[in-house]
Amino acid sequence: RDTMPAALLASSVSLRATPLRAANRRVASKSAVRSAVVAPRAMASQDELKQMTGYKSVDDHVESGMVVGLGTGSTAYFAVERLGQKLKSGELKDIIAIPTSERTREQAESLGIPLCTLNEKSVLDVAIDGADEVDPNLALVKGGGGALLREKMVEVMAKKFVVIVDDSKLCKGLGPGFPLPVEITPFCHMHTLRTIAALPSVAGCEAVLRMGSSSTNKPDGDEIAVTDNGNYIVDLHFKEPIKDVNKAAEELKNTVGVVDHGLFVDMSYQVIIAGKDGIRVAGTGGEPAWW
Repeated sequence: RDTMPAALLASSVSLRATPLRAANRRVASKSAVRSAVVAPRAMASQDELKQMTGYKSVDDHVESGMVVGLGTGSTAYFAVERLGQKLKSGELKDIIAIPTSERTREQAESLGIPLCTLNEKSVLDVAIDGADEVDPNLALVKGGGGALLREKMVEVMAKKFVVIVDDSKLCKGLGPGFPLPVEITPFCHMHTLRTIAALPSVAGCEAVLRMGSSSTNKPDGDEIAVTDNGNYIVDLHFKEPIKDVNKAAEELKNTVGVVDHGLFVDMSYQVIIAGKDGIRVAGTGGEPAWW
């Protein structure tokens, strides 16, 4: 389970917005939202930047009575932590949360956060999670921590999917900065790996079977990594940006043997970004992408 150092609570400015999905856009009220910059303390560490975005996401978007999707990873950890704090203090009540991994479930249970699954609640008010890469269209690569299937299943059902990152995750194009994970069935996995690598939309990638722990794409063992769902992961390494992200998402999803992939396209409602100059917000209620 992730363990992160405690950091000072970051200031946050409330951003209220009409629920909006990128895949089903409606015009937001002009007075509903406004962007804000929150300055971090000098020389904040990466963990402190992550903590600031995680806390801000809960402070800005979670209200009593909501169903909340809880992401997985070192940044989402702090959003879960903040939700537990606000429930314990009584500032939030009647929250029920849906975790996207066993690690997140364990953390949430340790904080006393009431949990359920999509079997009980198919529609979420908000989901909060990190990302491994974010492009100027707010398309994401996710799944470095191995939870991409559960993350996508939960987050696609949220009225608002709020992404929390530090500015090292911003990119001009998806692919070169972080390998694209693809979850596949164990049956004939090397056949599926070769089939994926031959897809025109990902031409030129190097397909690597994840080994050791499923929670990292760095090999740390001799056994094939197994996800929470009992599947394998193939990481696609690119030297050039993916030319057509939507086409790659379509071809990967339509490949027999592929369970799902780490391209999250037309899903981001808002991206909260921490950097040396403070916290900035892109997407609904924030600025146009500036990178």
